[in-house]
Amino acid sequence: MITDMLTKRRYCVVTGASSGIGMACASALLKTGYTVYGIARNFGKCTIAHDRFIPCTCDLTDHKALDATVTRIRKETQRSLDILLNCAGCGTFAPHEEISHKAIRRMIALNLEAPLILTACLLRDIRARKGFVINIASVTAMHPAPKGCAYAATKAGLLHFSRSLFEETRRSGIKVVCIIPDITRTAFFDNLNFAPEDDPEAFIEPECIARAVTEVIGQRHGTVITELVIRPQKFMVKRHPTRG
Repeated sequence: MITDMLTKRRYCVVTGASSGIGMACASALLKTGYTVYGIARNFGKCTIAHDRFIPCTCDLTDHKALDATVTRIRKETQRSLDILLNCAGCGTFAPHEEISHKAIRRMIALNLEAPLILTACLLRDIRARKGFVINIASVTAMHPAPKGCAYAATKAGLLHFSRSLFEETRRSGIKVVCIIPDITRTAFFDNLNFAPEDDPEAFIEPECIARAVTEVIGQRHGTVITELVIRPQKFMVKRHPTRG
């Protein structure tokens, strides 16, 4: 009886679930009935209070910690997963020769390596439910990004991975989606030297991306929105010369 109840539940994993896009997506998925395993380094700023929200404290760049978290999730979900939503990310922006090796390594590890590893670990479980792999990329993946070369490269890699994985797994029923947002009003910009302007038409809210996620997973069986670009009406940024 308990096993039957577990297999009837809908499970998802959301990285970066403690704030911004990840937290907004986790909240939206909870409202649609999912049990959400949220992964983040620290949940001190997370405002989600729900009995189906399961926080998993983990640095995605720590391979041992990631392996332990995956093992826990697979055990508790009976190796059946409906959605893997890769939201966690970081960015450093400057002329490329001014970006530290440490910052470059962290962007690669968090923005690209972690989603690839998580997907490899959980793909069989997703296949069991004919579920979704949803990756949050960036518009920088689609065009040259001066002073954001390394960041853009990680997001372009994630976009290409999404496209290739869909072709590889579509016959088995797995849906692979890449959501490609433009500038979004989150804490991502707190330590950068630029941010979206205050004009509401100059940025996306995290909840806009969360609504896109629910739209993607709500399609009829057999229809897949493989890529979705979300942009503000206007392009307006403000500079903070003393930051970054």
